[in-house]
Amino acid sequence: MCGTRPIGGLKNDMSKKQLNLFDLTMIVVSLVIGMGIFRTPVEAAARAGTPTIFFLAWIVGGVIALCGALTYAEIGSRYPVMGGYYKIFSYGYHPSIAFAVNCIILVSNAGSTAAVGVIGAEYIGRFFFSGPTPQAFLQIVTIVGVALFYTINLLGLRMSSRVLNILTCVKILLILLLLLAVFGRHPLPESPPVMGAAAGGQLPFWKALGFALVAASFSYGGYQQTINFGGEVRSPGRTIPRGIGFGIAIIITLYLAINIVYTQVIGFERLKTANSIAALLMEHLFGPTGDAILRVLMFLSVMAYVNVALMSNPRVMSAMSTEGILPAAFQRRTPGRDVIVWSLTGFAAVIIITLIFSSTVEKIINYSIFLDSIGFATSASTVFIMRHRRTGEDRDIYRMKLFPVMPAVFILAYVCVATSIAINDPMSALYGMLIFAGCFALYFVLRKDRKAVG
Repeated sequence: MCGTRPIGGLKNDMSKKQLNLFDLTMIVVSLVIGMGIFRTPVEAAARAGTPTIFFLAWIVGGVIALCGALTYAEIGSRYPVMGGYYKIFSYGYHPSIAFAVNCIILVSNAGSTAAVGVIGAEYIGRFFFSGPTPQAFLQIVTIVGVALFYTINLLGLRMSSRVLNILTCVKILLILLLLLAVFGRHPLPESPPVMGAAAGGQLPFWKALGFALVAASFSYGGYQQTINFGGEVRSPGRTIPRGIGFGIAIIITLYLAINIVYTQVIGFERLKTANSIAALLMEHLFGPTGDAILRVLMFLSVMAYVNVALMSNPRVMSAMSTEGILPAAFQRRTPGRDVIVWSLTGFAAVIIITLIFSSTVEKIINYSIFLDSIGFATSASTVFIMRHRRTGEDRDIYRMKLFPVMPAVFILAYVCVATSIAINDPMSALYGMLIFAGCFALYFVLRKDRKAVG
């Protein structure tokens, strides 16, 4: 593209310092708090069976998330580059591993972004349709949303981060508003205990806790993508660990608080089978008007996720380009606004394509859950490699306390998740490994073709 310039290694990645502590904290919060906290507690409650196991799962999940957050804080501090979640695999292991893992993550993230966009469109669709919202309407609204935030991101990281800050504050406001439901008129009538083999209370304590923890853990994920912005953060040695730490502290506090409200207002037995827990709280708090308020706030919360996905994932594609896998155009920035326009355009296109072929994407996402767990464990393990190589110790960096206990706890947790998936759903694990093998082989094909062209 005429008028763009290539970027090179670490120096060029760090040439534009546009993100401050508040920006990075809001990115962490927006990456983690999606639609999960408005849905996952139902599954966690059904699996836990008892309130004690339910809350213990959220507390343990928060501790694991904190261990992971501090691990990635040190990794990002030691190796502050754009597209860091790709670069650390390449740095610690081999570019082929980085390419294979991140290809699946990019497809998964595009699919989840499309799915979350459709969920947001459903909330708006209820204003116009009394019955089920037509699929065409959902797709059009999602495409318009992606196009809107694509345009905002074309205006530069400073602009997109400002918009994200506003939308993330709206998302936090929504949760704070739901917390007020505990001061409502009276709790909703309690449902009778759930009976049958599916009730988590009939499971042994550790098995019920493990099942509930898997559900809760997915609501805590996403903060690892923060290191994709490492090359664009001011004073990364201080800002990255503080931003991730403050973000996770906000998230754990909000998650525990909202789950207390769920159990106090909705009731634990009703929570196990509730269809829309946020809607129940809003109706309890504001009556029929609460439904309209919830729709608007939910839609804006969803848009925050769409925006941050368009901010983060193109940086991974740009990092792939610096490794010579993707064409050089994907690492070029526009003059003035410093936008990686081809990577941004490419990821937006993948979202639109996955939106059209959503059924196929859902299958890919199911297989990639197994690989996501392996990806978390292997990426977090690079902190040991970086400490051994003394990476970044020639400048101001963050060194976590209680090393190596904290990264070991995080890694062990996700190894257990991967093992559980492999045991309980071996076909998904097998398909995931086959997809990984295909992407791994594709790396060498692309490298060979690039060398042949060169």
